[in-house]
Amino acid sequence: MTNSMSACADNTTWPAEPSDLEVAISVAQQLLDSDQIPSLREALRLLLRALGAESQQQVTGTQPPALRCPAAHPEDPTPCVGPVAVTILDRENAGASGCEHHGARLLASLDGGRVYALPHASEGAAIRTFKAAATTLPYAWVKRGERP
Repeated sequence: MTNSMSACADNTTWPAEPSDLEVAISVAQQLLDSDQIPSLREALRLLLRALGAESQQQVTGTQPPALRCPAAHPEDPTPCVGPVAVTILDRENAGASGCEHHGARLLASLDGGRVYALPHASEGAAIRTFKAAATTLPYAWVKRGERP
């Protein structure tokens, strides 16, 4: 008797992960009619980053752009903490990978976001990121009372 579950699982092919450009285009298309300025800025930032067209003036963090993870918002001055370990996805499955610190800040700024550990991440990376996001204010880098 053969194990039909095993045979079925062996024939399963997963769709290819979308490229950064595909994700950025998807986010931009979804937000085209949005009046949410922070979301529009983030979509534009993702698109420019995916195209390799993000200027030095757009990155205001303490690290050069090459040293910051893709989940780090350009207006967030905090440095990355550790290696890229998690992927944060929004409701539409658009997302970015980043260190646990910036992953938590991004997750805290999304409605309905999810976190997944990357295969090489240390054990518990996703749960640490999730717990940190639960105690982080959305757009934590913006001073309270100012509009992002």
